[in-house]
Amino acid sequence: MKSLVPATRSNILKAAEIIKSGGVVSFPTETVYGLGADALNSDAVARIFEIKNRPSFDPLIVHIANINDIKKICHFIPKAAKKLMLYFWPGPLSIVLKKKSVIPDIVTSGLDTVAVRMPNNHIALQLIMKSNTAIAAPSANPFGYLSPTNAAHVSLQLGTKLDLILDGGSTKYGIESTIVSFNHGNPVILRIGSLPIEQIESVIGKVQIMTSSSGQKLQSPGQMARHYSPTTPLKLITSKTKFPSDKSSGLLAFRSPRTSKHFKTIEILSKKGDLREAAANLFGCLHRLERKKLDIIFAEPVPETGLGRAIMDRLRRAAA
Repeated sequence: MKSLVPATRSNILKAAEIIKSGGVVSFPTETVYGLGADALNSDAVARIFEIKNRPSFDPLIVHIANINDIKKICHFIPKAAKKLMLYFWPGPLSIVLKKKSVIPDIVTSGLDTVAVRMPNNHIALQLIMKSNTAIAAPSANPFGYLSPTNAAHVSLQLGTKLDLILDGGSTKYGIESTIVSFNHGNPVILRIGSLPIEQIESVIGKVQIMTSSSGQKLQSPGQMARHYSPTTPLKLITSKTKFPSDKSSGLLAFRSPRTSKHFKTIEILSKKGDLREAAANLFGCLHRLERKKLDIIFAEPVPETGLGRAIMDRLRRAAA
């Protein structure tokens, strides 16, 4: 039965016992809320796929609480990967490396690699430590739909399917982690996320960006063309966009819009045009627009620098 509780010390311990016994718990990270199970327990991980209605070909990210724990689940760690860990862990960066056999194939969708990260959230870190295991955790939402940035989103989207929801307030970044793969030696960005690419390149130099995996097996979460979508159709605004007068329309604006005459309701990502604030507000704004039961949502583009690249990645996939 669903149970949404504040993330107190006693409730974190309760959640850890649920994880140990093969249960599934939702918990906050600095990016979005995760849907966690024991990463070493195939049956527990299978419940994640069942709860989310997630296709088995889409791999999960494994969360750890100590940087040294990566040696337990991964083989060789390249020098550049170690550098990124030292600079950005704990934080919104997932690193893909060759996995050890201790990680079940269901976690990685049969791949010989696994994405690992160390979240920068004290609730998440305490839960992982008290569970005494690595935790496999995708976002706590039905597959392909809006990611949750607070516990209410999780409760609304997944209802009574979870064993426990830890309420730790709103997440800091609001967009999923950036994923970097070292599978073939040179670093490749598999998913643009909360850690800007510019920061990664300032540490290890130029990186390749893979924005599409068409015709290939998915190497990480968030690579499908259509993803992060509200149930209401979403359309990105261009210079050629015409706003229909016969439809109930909503607007996702970057800053305060010049006019509101076309729209029934408007959500603003950042009145001051701050990309970090816009990223943190993205999914929350889309959740509110979705609940308005509109015919269509129009979304303004944002500058594609820093976190703006991650925001536009999410909006393009939502509009696909």
